[in-house]
Amino acid sequence: MKKNVNLNIDPKRELKRVAFGLISAVIMAVNIKIFVRAGGLYPGGFNGVTRLIQTIFEEFLGIPLPFAPVSLILNAIPAIVSFKAIGKKFTLNTGMIIVVSSVLTDFVPSVPITQDILLISIFGGLINGAAISLALIGGSSTGGTDFIAVYFAEKKNKDVWNYILMGNGVVLILAGILFGWDKALYSIIFQFTSTQTIHLLYQAYNKVTLFIVTDNPKAVYEAICQVTNHSATEFPATGMYSNEGRKMIYSVVSSTEAKVLIRRVMNADPHAFVNVVKTDILMGRFYQKENY
Repeated sequence: MKKNVNLNIDPKRELKRVAFGLISAVIMAVNIKIFVRAGGLYPGGFNGVTRLIQTIFEEFLGIPLPFAPVSLILNAIPAIVSFKAIGKKFTLNTGMIIVVSSVLTDFVPSVPITQDILLISIFGGLINGAAISLALIGGSSTGGTDFIAVYFAEKKNKDVWNYILMGNGVVLILAGILFGWDKALYSIIFQFTSTQTIHLLYQAYNKVTLFIVTDNPKAVYEAICQVTNHSATEFPATGMYSNEGRKMIYSVVSSTEAKVLIRRVMNADPHAFVNVVKTDILMGRFYQKENY
């Protein structure tokens, strides 16, 4: 099925993208100054690389580096690739988040609220994951490795967050060798908590399979098309108890779409029987709503 390219700009969607992006940037900057720096942690992605570079210059060269220039330099190449491969609006809004969060990180005062390293790791990770999820829900990202994750999700239809968590291990090993393993190990807790928070809050690329037994297949199919822009497959079915002929509709949708779709299906056919099954692997053509 070909997708229609919509060149119209939706003001509400763009306002949501900018608003969510700015809120995400502020949360990330505050989180870095209140939790990350207080715990001496190394968050995932390019923020972790930036913190590692800052620490190396401070500890070995006695040169305090500001956060913003290092972060912006690291994000430059992925941003250029994203501009060409993912989309202009997505990249520009993500660039805004990177600039705002980087600059605010240098200007927001550091006010640690606890010295407990475990609490810092857990709650810092939760807040970091929430900030990243907020940007993704709005249609942007927080940059760095998020560019990579969104590229694979949009273009390759793959969830690579766990692979990114593994890649962050390289930064943690370097940090452990240079500055001690305690902060590196606590950083693993921070990153794991952040990744799991993203999985929990941002589910656009998690897919489920719907098996819908119905007496009104046309109305059910129309609901699927309207809510998800997906197609479906119809199978003949027979109720074994009643021996009555029915229809079974099969379709794969995102988990976020499924929540809305199930309500629409039950409105279309109150007597429908709906089974939702988690889908881990999907091959073939699958429409993925563009987020950029």
